Amino acid sequence: MGHRIVDAIIEDGQLKHIGGQLPAGRLRVHLIYDTTEEDRADQAAEAVLAETWGIYKDIDPDLEARSLRAEPMIPPGPLNP
Repeated sequence: MGHRIVDAIIEDGQLKHIGGQLPAGRLRVHLIYDTTEEDRADQAAEAVLAETWGIYKDIDPDLEARSLRAEPMIPPGPLNP
């Protein structure tokens, strides 16, 4: 059995476009398809969450936010007009 690669578009489970001639008769196929960018972004977010979850478990976010806001500003000077 040989292998050929043909681009095709499938929408809602129906074959809409084929980028080449297919032989007559029944075909056995392996589908490898591109996912949307949203799927990749979701996977990346899940991977980051899984990797970083729990590393800041002893930090109070409200207290940290208040302390960051309370830090004095850099006084104006030659590097900070």
